Amino acid sequence: MLKNAPKFYEVAKRIVEITEGCIIVAHNSSFDYRILKTEFKRLGFPFKRKTLCTVELSKQLIPDMESYSLGKLARALGIPVSDRHRANGDAMATVKLFKMLLNKDLDKVIIKDAVKIEQKSKIASNLKVIIEDLPSDTGVYYIHNENGDIIYIGKSKNIKKRITQHFTGTNSKSKKIQKLVRTVTYEKTGSELAALLKESEEIKKNKPIFNRALRRTIFSHALYSYTDENGYINLKIDNANRKEIPITTFTTRASGKHFMFKISEDYNLCQKLTGLYTTKSSCFKYDVKECNGACITEELPEDYNKRVNSLITKHSYENKNMLIIDKGRVIEEKSVFLIENGIFRGLGFFDLNHQINNRDILETLITPMENNRDTQHIIQSYMRRNKRLKIIELTN
Repeated sequence: MLKNAPKFYEVAKRIVEITEGCIIVAHNSSFDYRILKTEFKRLGFPFKRKTLCTVELSKQLIPDMESYSLGKLARALGIPVSDRHRANGDAMATVKLFKMLLNKDLDKVIIKDAVKIEQKSKIASNLKVIIEDLPSDTGVYYIHNENGDIIYIGKSKNIKKRITQHFTGTNSKSKKIQKLVRTVTYEKTGSELAALLKESEEIKKNKPIFNRALRRTIFSHALYSYTDENGYINLKIDNANRKEIPITTFTTRASGKHFMFKISEDYNLCQKLTGLYTTKSSCFKYDVKECNGACITEELPEDYNKRVNSLITKHSYENKNMLIIDKGRVIEEKSVFLIENGIFRGLGFFDLNHQINNRDILETLITPMENNRDTQHIIQSYMRRNKRLKIIELTN
């Protein structure tokens, strides 16, 4: 559908013309309107229209429905939908739903109350002053109350943008922060990994009142290995266990499962021995000629285990000595993360390669940081997501 579709700037003028003086009606209008505004903003055009949401109206005028998604609502109300999940089909279904809502609106709620004119988020003058002095850089920020106490710590790729979101948010936490904040301090890191590690450590140390969720361990599942009676290394996603040292960790079981499917493809691993296919005989990949037969002991354990061990070596830094090199705070600078014998020692910044090639200088550059299961999870997760990170193996 989109392959041969026109670019937004090619249809922007027409959108302005057909919506001039009109009310935009959509199912979950805030989403559609936000997309339109974002695209027009990129073109430097301030797009502003009245909106009306058929989700909100349906909840008011047709209460107690099982679901208010367009498809299920249309089915429950007997509205025929052709070409579902296509622009024209969904638009026509929304038109029919809107006509039905107009008929049901005996009190004229739609005419009197439901048309919303977008209101700009109002920021108190004292909060505007705080925002003006903030950078649009990656780093960690600290929100302080009038006594100077830290009430919230966060990290962002754009500190100014994130603080603006806190100051314009309407949820309970945002409102409390807006009421208590007196100043915001920050530390630029350049690297998102540095920001994640500093955020985790600072929250544990300072225990800010609005960071309750991140005071706890941030991962729940881990990847473990064991050797079965036939000599094959099996892999398993399980609840994070403090006794065993995991290969790598995950925030959720779903993210762990997604990782397993990917590495089983990348390393040609058996789905039975990775826990992805429950069977007493051959796995599904063997049946379609994509598994070498470890599931039914056709492939030699030595050959299969060689691939598993290369995976373990790549994704675990247990007993490793290495440097991770990432972005710095300015163009000519880089950040460096030191891992010795599988233990995260800390991070620092450097300008010239000889600084990290000289072990004595490297030690002075590094700011020591605590090594724990959370830092291990953060580093491994970041390495999985950022394939182009520079890794330098250290020799004793």
